[in-house]
Amino acid sequence: MKICKISYWQIDLPMREGAYSWAGHSYAAFDSTVVAIETDAGITGYGEVCPLGPAYLPAYAQGVRTGISTLAPGLIGADPRDIDAIYARMDQLLKGHPYVKSAIDMACWDLLGKVAGLPVYTLLGGRIRDQIKLFKVISKASPAQMADKLREYRDLGFDQYQMKVGGEPALDIERILSVAGGMQSGEAMAADANTGWRQHEAMRVANAVNDTGIYLEQPCLSYEECLAIRRNCTLPMILDECMDDLNAIIRAAGDTAADVINLKISRLGGLTPARQARDLCTHLGIALTIEDAWGGEIATAAIAHLSHSAAAGMHFQSSAFTEYNSVCIANGGPVLADGYMSVDDTPGLGVEPDFSVLGEPAFLCDQGDN
Repeated sequence: MKICKISYWQIDLPMREGAYSWAGHSYAAFDSTVVAIETDAGITGYGEVCPLGPAYLPAYAQGVRTGISTLAPGLIGADPRDIDAIYARMDQLLKGHPYVKSAIDMACWDLLGKVAGLPVYTLLGGRIRDQIKLFKVISKASPAQMADKLREYRDLGFDQYQMKVGGEPALDIERILSVAGGMQSGEAMAADANTGWRQHEAMRVANAVNDTGIYLEQPCLSYEECLAIRRNCTLPMILDECMDDLNAIIRAAGDTAADVINLKISRLGGLTPARQARDLCTHLGIALTIEDAWGGEIATAAIAHLSHSAAAGMHFQSSAFTEYNSVCIANGGPVLADGYMSVDDTPGLGVEPDFSVLGEPAFLCDQGDN
């Protein structure tokens, strides 16, 4: 089996609630890229990558598409089932830029599942759980508005939440106290600063909310700053943005810097490195939030398959972007209900793009460089 064509589509994903806001940023829509890898056997695999705007991580939507255009000619003629070989070839063609490689890697896993007649979660280790616990994001707003959102989302069946903070410390303290004050027994809440505080600001917030029982997520930009906060408060810590490769995870484990690591598929470079990170965390005993930067139905399906196959007791929570987007770009995929999601045993990722929404491809390559 050989790759004979690589295409991609650009699609904007508008927010159902009007905007998505976190530390210093707010977007009404996110720019996503859908990739198709076609083979000479008539089987096609699909992937998706959607950076959370250009200033969240060292990744941006136009860079995805430029990078795929660079990689595609060198992948024509390769066997997409040889996933590690494909990844090695991508690293040879393009140094770094893992987010560019994520959708191609995802599409290869989709293809492999379709060829094998198996869902991707089976290929990633097996279906460990029947349903995946979701958290609901409370976008940054006034303390009262955020407390209202907690009650609204609880009525939808959620009992795990992530509230966005990372602004002016005094106001963030009000936000956290207001929302945490409305929590019920058995609920879990993370206050996610998305690197938005300086170390001294994070220390102020942590000290002020230390008795709330919340999780503190990525308070500062650097690992060293987050570690300083960790060592001076008793709140459980989630590390996210600074966990960008296996070495970072090993270092965090050695420093006991995190109780949970937020594993984002595209930040690591696709399902192949994300699976490695997931299994490393399992070995190290660190629980996982499994998600991605953003995306539609295809990225959400990848999250679901990786989460279904996470080891027992190691999966803390995941996100489903289809909860937030007002546009559906693919059919099939995860079913969402009462704060959980699940996928069936359809081979591959179980999603098929809706080309009536995607339109014509923005890029097509069917000629290799060798």
